[in-house]
Amino acid sequence: MRALVIDKPEGGQAAAAAFRDFPEAELPEGDVLVRVSHSTVNYKDGLAVTGRAPVVRRFPMIPGIDLVGTVEESSHPGVMPGQRVVVNGWGLGETHPGGYAERARLRGEWLVPLPEGMAPAEAAAIGTAGYTAMLCLMALERYGLTPERGPVLVTGAAGGVGSVAIALLSRAGWHVAASTGRPEEADYLRGLGAAEVVPRDRFSGGPARPLGRENWAAAVDTVGSRTLAAVLSEIRYGGAVAACGLAQGMDLPGSVAPFILRGVGLLGVDSVMAPRARRLEAWSRLARELDRTKLAAMTSTVPLDEVPRIAEEILAGKIRGRVVVELG
Repeated sequence: MRALVIDKPEGGQAAAAAFRDFPEAELPEGDVLVRVSHSTVNYKDGLAVTGRAPVVRRFPMIPGIDLVGTVEESSHPGVMPGQRVVVNGWGLGETHPGGYAERARLRGEWLVPLPEGMAPAEAAAIGTAGYTAMLCLMALERYGLTPERGPVLVTGAAGGVGSVAIALLSRAGWHVAASTGRPEEADYLRGLGAAEVVPRDRFSGGPARPLGRENWAAAVDTVGSRTLAAVLSEIRYGGAVAACGLAQGMDLPGSVAPFILRGVGLLGVDSVMAPRARRLEAWSRLARELDRTKLAAMTSTVPLDEVPRIAEEILAGKIRGRVVVELG
């Protein structure tokens, strides 16, 4: 089968991803075989495909942290041939071959049934980014935060997680402020539901003050590092930040002041190993609550051959919204 493969010569560094025929027999053990119809390009995929970060931990590796497809073979009691499924995370593209190939062999418990009424291309457009955005909304809700508490800030707003987060939060009734370094995307962000657009430099320009003005009841942060520290300093008393990304870095050069003087919560959101029950809830809510018109407005589609180019562009901050990869 044709696949995008990252290899590593013995004793050497990981080679750049390249297209080649990959023997289906070399796929790892699993109780379900899926014919892949769609994948996506996420920031993590960009890191893996370009080799900019050590995302891949086994070689050879087929990258692609998302896939949507149809079950061809199954020995798992809860999965039937012909069933359409979605898979996000679980080490796809890192420790287990992922979505940039015509087939994938997987564990049945990793699969989420395609929600009723949702097309495979729509599920791919949502992908890990949209599913993560919903997990962030769910985390803020579990913390007890509601739109009545005040505005919510979304950082990295023009990216995949940010775009879906804006659409979900605005539909839920929140006043959404979108932070971006791309002022030319202001109309796009307002079209998704942002009530205001805030320049990225306000949060990433320099060291964060221990405490700033209390501007936001909540935030969804996809950036990390100095930006997250600055956002935390502006969260209102009793508010929280759902943190799910590290595009700016893994460090947090801030102060404990927001936590101990304002009772601010920092809610870590993981999509890779999230429990199945939480995944099912997230996908069920995405099927009900995400405006499909807004999803289409944030989505572009490319063939598998275009993935290496898109990987470079997503790391350069040139991609807005979601990129769906169509296979076969």
